Amino acid sequence: MTEKLYYDDPFLTEFTAVVLACREEKNLWRVVLDRTAFYPEGGGQPADHGTLGGAAVSDVREKDGEIVHCCDRPLAVGETVEGRVDFARRFDFMQQHSGEHIVSGILCGMFHCDNVGFHIGHDLVTIDFNAELTADDVREVERRANRYIWEDHPLQVDYPSPAALEALEYRSKKALTGQVRIVSWPGADCCACCGTHVLRSGQVGMVKLLSCQRFREGVRIELAAGGRALERFETIAGQNTRVSQLLSAKVTDTAAAVERMQKELYQLRGRVADLEEKDFARKAEEYAGRGEVLLFEGAMSADSLRKLCGMVQESAGGRCAVFAGEGEVWQYAVSQPDGDLRGFVKELNAALRGRGGGKPGFVQGSVQASEAEIRGFFGKN
Repeated sequence: MTEKLYYDDPFLTEFTAVVLACREEKNLWRVVLDRTAFYPEGGGQPADHGTLGGAAVSDVREKDGEIVHCCDRPLAVGETVEGRVDFARRFDFMQQHSGEHIVSGILCGMFHCDNVGFHIGHDLVTIDFNAELTADDVREVERRANRYIWEDHPLQVDYPSPAALEALEYRSKKALTGQVRIVSWPGADCCACCGTHVLRSGQVGMVKLLSCQRFREGVRIELAAGGRALERFETIAGQNTRVSQLLSAKVTDTAAAVERMQKELYQLRGRVADLEEKDFARKAEEYAGRGEVLLFEGAMSADSLRKLCGMVQESAGGRCAVFAGEGEVWQYAVSQPDGDLRGFVKELNAALRGRGGGKPGFVQGSVQASEAEIRGFFGKN
């Protein structure tokens, strides 16, 4: 059984230990110590990283009470080595895990539900609850959680006897046997947990609930705590400042400015659609009765390309092909309602380095060819 120093002092970053075993497996050395401050992955919390006797520790796992450190070089059995934990990583995880406890405890107490999933990711924490929550519910949970954090409550960790555990109300996602570690934030949460946590709620700093989406039988909440919450705010604030500069609006008025721009854009799109309709009608009239038609136009949307091709074909009466673009990048639409273009489009794509398809009477796609190559192809077809 490896002695777990991280439970005695979660802020411990340097320690010494004796190497009990070292075996190579998949280009890494699995090292077992008599004691360790490295937290092994578990309970939704990733493993610590750091160094051990000069070797880099990239993962830590626990099995049957034995904690295995994955190192990039071997360590001599019987040697006393010095370990250093990457504390920036550890403290981040402690902030996230502690913030999750406080949020989950308050939320489950308010809505009489369960935390059924928890994961600390690279950027965010996700928590799953078997309850339906509104945006107002989530905001109220966030307010209560931050108020609790700022009150700076102390953490309590206990190992109750089986009888005391039986009488205790605590959160747990599965039935537990043996010695159970109970982590409590008095007035907010009481939970069976094997992770590391800050010592006082004030060390979490703050929590921000970033999203709440329907997930399975309940919801999934994305959370950022402490340093991650600050980094997210800095990113969002920076983007909002840039938007305010582009729109010549105050940082507090960017949403209203975007709404005005959207309204103007909608109106402009309507005017463009009207002008496009008149231009397409003029082109269709120009090619009335021409039969076979090949057109080259400037870049346009796929919908506009399809519409122009259809209008010209109906007026001309024969096969109509429209290519929109420039240089050697073109979008195409070909219409021949009374024909079968499937063989034709395969030849077109093969000859002009294209891709696309469609129905027997209409095909659409793109090619990488010059206008001269396109004209040459149609001259032979």
